[in-house]
Amino acid sequence: MKLIENQNSGKMKRLINKHVRKVILTNDPSITAWGWAVVSMSGEVLEGGCIKTSSESKVRRIRKGDDRVRRISEINCKLLELIRTYKIVLILSELPHGSQSAVSAVMIGIVTGIIQTLGDSANIPVEWYSEADAKKSVLNKRSATKIEMIDAIKRLYPHTFTGVQYKDEAVADALAVYHVAAQTSPLVKMLKANEIRRWLNAESE
Repeated sequence: MKLIENQNSGKMKRLINKHVRKVILTNDPSITAWGWAVVSMSGEVLEGGCIKTSSESKVRRIRKGDDRVRRISEINCKLLELIRTYKIVLILSELPHGSQSAVSAVMIGIVTGIIQTLGDSANIPVEWYSEADAKKSVLNKRSATKIEMIDAIKRLYPHTFTGVQYKDEAVADALAVYHVAAQTSPLVKMLKANEIRRWLNAESE
């Protein structure tokens, strides 16, 4: 886990002291099937989905680079909509890895840049987690099949999955990132504690 260095303690204190419901956006970033889920501090999955984009340069008769920009814009628009709708206070993401070609390396750079830029622009902290750590937190092992992950996440986080494998894989992987953060992140733990205090104060009023 790595909390980006430019998120200073003052920013965290302002975040923790906000009198709003704390909601997290967790991600499994991909240019083709971007998994995401919006999760409350109690672990309730408020919404989840998959942003599907595909290459259309030939159909649109545009350059591959221009088509790639179009796909980035589609992803950005959906994530911005979620951030604004739910007033997201923390972004979690799996850290992309394992490029086996120049194209894959470009895509990894793109999706990493999308997450970090959105966080920096919206003044929202971003935390990154490895795929292995997410699997370890969910299944207590660093290697697991997609079906194993989906089944385990279904048990941990009640959510209406689609039955479409690529969509369910993407959402399950995003929720696995939340799961490891809930167990290990000091910031998530502080936000949860603050939310509990808010509930108690509301009950006593």
